[in-house]
Amino acid sequence: MEGGFEASLVTALKEVVDISRWRCVGHTDLYKGKTCTRLYSLGQEEDVVIVRLAPDKFYALGADCPHEGGPLDLGDIEDIDGHMCIVCPWHDYDFRLDNGDSTSGLKQQTFAVRVVDDHLYVNTSLELSHTKDSETQSGNKHVEEQQPTTSSDSEDTLCHWAVRILCTADPAEKVRLTHEVQEKWRRGDLTEIGRCQPPDQPHRAETLNVVAPGRIKRGKAGTLGNRIASLHSLANIEQWAIDLSWDIIARFADTRMGDGSPLPKEFFDDFVKVAGDEAKHFKILEDRLQTLGSHFGALPVHNGLWQSASETKDNILARLAVVHMVHEARGLDVHPKTQERFAKQGDEDSVSVLDVIYTDEITHVAAGMRWFTYVCRRAEPPQECISEFHRLVRKHFRGLLKPPINEEGRTIAGMSKEWYVPLMQPANQDADAKESISAGGSS
Repeated sequence: MEGGFEASLVTALKEVVDISRWRCVGHTDLYKGKTCTRLYSLGQEEDVVIVRLAPDKFYALGADCPHEGGPLDLGDIEDIDGHMCIVCPWHDYDFRLDNGDSTSGLKQQTFAVRVVDDHLYVNTSLELSHTKDSETQSGNKHVEEQQPTTSSDSEDTLCHWAVRILCTADPAEKVRLTHEVQEKWRRGDLTEIGRCQPPDQPHRAETLNVVAPGRIKRGKAGTLGNRIASLHSLANIEQWAIDLSWDIIARFADTRMGDGSPLPKEFFDDFVKVAGDEAKHFKILEDRLQTLGSHFGALPVHNGLWQSASETKDNILARLAVVHMVHEARGLDVHPKTQERFAKQGDEDSVSVLDVIYTDEITHVAAGMRWFTYVCRRAEPPQECISEFHRLVRKHFRGLLKPPINEEGRTIAGMSKEWYVPLMQPANQDADAKESISAGGSS
């Protein structure tokens, strides 16, 4: 009787699983030896990461960081303020395993999990698999030195200088050249756009330790080491942002509108200014790091941000949408909480640096929107701007946009809600599951 009762109980539990959108994701033995395992969503937009802390202690969260899509399955598990968190390997954003909350103010999707008859179940409508058809991995190798390949008779063109800067490995020299070219362009000493093939990836100093995203560590929250790590991560982003600005100039200089007309000079004006701003941001972050007793290059960095550039290298609208609208706007979204963390630690000098960056980044989002709209309206046939933006983001940006959303900053930049709300995680998704079982660990 006892054995029959246990068998009936297991059957009953399985029936509950079937009617409650529970997905079996394999025997628990599949997760031995790994803390984090990525499960691939079949035909859906978001993968899931399974975190195993003990033989019977599992958590499930969205696998891609809501900041800029970093792979959480490559992140570390840390105890932060008494809560077990997964830390994004790209920019150190932390998310509680039990509810997805973050000290940054971001929020990650979580899923209820249960172990039934030594099998792991996740409560979600997603179809999940341990494999996917094609794997894409970002390279972390240094790009070999190459000379700009120009198709213009004159080397004193904007595109030639853009490619020269992209091929400059030393960040201080990259900043110096950027400001020099910006000033030449502003004064009218440099007027020709030209053409010049950019490298597949910008050059980096050989002394810079470029590692796989999951190997980047950070210090304890609230410590000097943590502040240095955060500023170092921001400096890395700004160095990539310099290159992204020059890359869109060089890569898309030959773009033609539907009527055959080229991009106007104002397009290049805007992105030369953006490049100059990003160079300024890198410099003030580097200065701040040195004041705190460190320097850029003291910590490992990753090149994950360049994935979006590679993904959109053949489509100017996709590049503007993903890099210059989605990623730039995410910077606005996380600014308030980032600033708050530094303020709580009494680091007013770093707060001032962040304020300078934030003010400029609003204008960068505005530039992305301005030129996305311009190109859409002059396509043949003309494109409806917002629907085309949604289509391109869904195609080229992994996952959904998630809170927090800095409505004020986005509004100042000209990005109203109809641009981004349809791309966000529905607030009540999986709410029915969470009513009966709180998302988080099994026990």
